[in-house]
Amino acid sequence: MNYRQCTALLAASSLMLAATAPLRASEGDGVEVRQSEDALYCKERKLGTWFYCEKPKEESRKAAAAQPPARERLAAIGSELEELKARAILEPSPENVTAYVRFQREQLDRSSMFADVWQRALWQDPGLDYTLQRPVSTLGKRAWIDERKTDRDRVMANLSQRYGVFYFFASNCGACDIFSPILKSVSDKYGLAVLAVSTDGGPSSTFPGYMVDSGQYEKLGLGTDRQVPALVLFDSVTKQPMPIGYGILSQDEIMDRVFQLTQVKVGSDY
Repeated sequence: MNYRQCTALLAASSLMLAATAPLRASEGDGVEVRQSEDALYCKERKLGTWFYCEKPKEESRKAAAAQPPARERLAAIGSELEELKARAILEPSPENVTAYVRFQREQLDRSSMFADVWQRALWQDPGLDYTLQRPVSTLGKRAWIDERKTDRDRVMANLSQRYGVFYFFASNCGACDIFSPILKSVSDKYGLAVLAVSTDGGPSSTFPGYMVDSGQYEKLGLGTDRQVPALVLFDSVTKQPMPIGYGILSQDEIMDRVFQLTQVKVGSDY
């Protein structure tokens, strides 16, 4: 075999090895070498990454920075706003005032966003919307009041079966002379029993069948200041007194308070 034949064989052998063996680009040479997959190692034996048949997956080494609690972030915003405000007042340069106004505007935008999302959340979740229980619009409030009056009148019509009223007055009380006819009209309309009690022993032209106070005022929990006129609702089932109020009350006020005390759970209207 002559020299030329040897050289040709060596070249052919090198080309065959290049087609089967994986190649690496030298580090730092800036040349990316794409290698063809070897049928034996990559496909048949499925040796994968270790024989450069597929690109290794790089795992992210960047850990997410831990966010401070929302309460601390909000407190920091408030502190920064106060600092910028103080600086703008004490050192009122255009830069300081501008910085304060810009930061304040950012927080106003943030507040507006919160208010908007709040409102949308109420619209979409009826359990959060208190106005469904106690409307605030003119139309809704009117409907609520009308419904409440209907319920109140129905309750008042049956109230005398269980409740009665103690009415404390004095013969020399000008307010009592005004209030007695109002209470009498409510009593006549709904058949509500009224027991008039004179705190000074004097008569009442509106309630001639009165009795003189012999300690009932204090026993019913009205205190010792002897304020008249005074109304107390008495439950004949539980034997519990419920003061309604003092002074001159309108018919609607009397009925509303009676309805509130007997039918509405504490806190449900607020």
